[in-house]
Amino acid sequence: MINQTDNMRIQFRPIRHYFGASLLTLFSCALIAQPAIIDKVVATVGGEVILLSEVEEQSNYAKQQNPDSKVDYSCASLQSIIVTKLLVNQAKLDSIDVKEEEVENQLNARIDRLLSYFNQDEAALQEYYGQSVTDMKEQMRTDMRNQLLSERMQGTITGKASVTPAEVKSFYERIPKDSLPYFNSEVEIRELVYKPSVNAEEKKRAREKVESLRQRILDGEVFADLAKKFSDDTGSGSQGGDLGWQKRGTFVPEFEATCYNLEKNELSDIVETEFGFHIIQLLERRGNLVHARHILVRPEITEADLDAARLKLDSIRTLIVKDSISFGLAVKKYGDKNTQSYHNDGRVTNPRSGNTFFEVADLDTDVFFAIDGLKEGAISEPNPFRAPDGGKYFRIILLQSRTKPHKANLKQDYNKIQTAALEQKKAYYVDKWVTERLRSTFLSVDELFSKCPEIEEMLNQSN
Repeated sequence: MINQTDNMRIQFRPIRHYFGASLLTLFSCALIAQPAIIDKVVATVGGEVILLSEVEEQSNYAKQQNPDSKVDYSCASLQSIIVTKLLVNQAKLDSIDVKEEEVENQLNARIDRLLSYFNQDEAALQEYYGQSVTDMKEQMRTDMRNQLLSERMQGTITGKASVTPAEVKSFYERIPKDSLPYFNSEVEIRELVYKPSVNAEEKKRAREKVESLRQRILDGEVFADLAKKFSDDTGSGSQGGDLGWQKRGTFVPEFEATCYNLEKNELSDIVETEFGFHIIQLLERRGNLVHARHILVRPEITEADLDAARLKLDSIRTLIVKDSISFGLAVKKYGDKNTQSYHNDGRVTNPRSGNTFFEVADLDTDVFFAIDGLKEGAISEPNPFRAPDGGKYFRIILLQSRTKPHKANLKQDYNKIQTAALEQKKAYYVDKWVTERLRSTFLSVDELFSKCPEIEEMLNQSN
């Protein structure tokens, strides 16, 4: 197994160690069409078995991502799966629990991400993969549960890992100067997202429409058919309004209060939330879990509403520029509370890295043009954009900082270096745990992989 010295090699990206592929990787590789594989058990780890098909699927996926690499992906994939199974086996022995709704939520999130690549067209998704959404989820359910178990076990192992400032400095100083990574120009931004108000006439029109739909359901028309045709919630609408199993706290208060007070198959009155007007039908309830469906009618935002919102946000910007109110206070007072940045003083988090730094190339096009030419501390004019829910919003953007292209250094890049040092320490903890656990866990591997040196090392450690 890797010793601490070797394991602390310097990297500035999160460690992709051999303890398993990401959830999205597992989800994707299982759905890729593969030639027929004559399946058999190729390894046993404690009470867990590994099939040849698992190794081939992960190996083929890795080859597709890195077609020019000379790595033996079969050996590397089996090694990765062995460690994942070792974590799963121990998680089961330790009675670590993963609830069914957690698995379902993860599967739904993955399906939603896949659907976003197909413009929410479920038929196109089904045609591409040759499977229905239901079949995809069932195919991945066991793998998803095991992945959550392995991640939870890994979290238990690395939960106490931390690095001191002295360790971060030492980590940085061990990097050969000619190996320091070169960072492109990066920016930090803050935003104030403002949601236009809907005028009374449009709200009246939307309410009348949803009341008409409710009456059509009461008169015998099929809820799912109407949801597919008329619901403004495109995600659930394509599923006939089905929201799947959800736990308490998932929905906004008005929606949730109604949902949990319905009887099975009961149709709600009209429910108004910040998203619009809803009809809700409870399909089933199990304790704090509910399975419901809904139809959403969202009031239209008129040009007059948008003009009023732009003027309002421009006046807020003027107050900030004149120091009559701080940017953070303006976010809390006027910003849309459903945006991630609202809860972070307006700071926007980069979904790729998890921190607040964006390479210019990673910025959305509208954000790039909004801050292009701004000096640090300056604020953009109000700009329109569409939120993920399809709603029309405006925002102003504060350019918090901008760096020039540079080699990594502690002054500018401390947080990145700290993260790299912490990830290396976590990897060391997992390596050490794997080495120790192999000594007390049964491991057998088919002779098909007898020429894999990393697998041979694991077998030697398990004896």
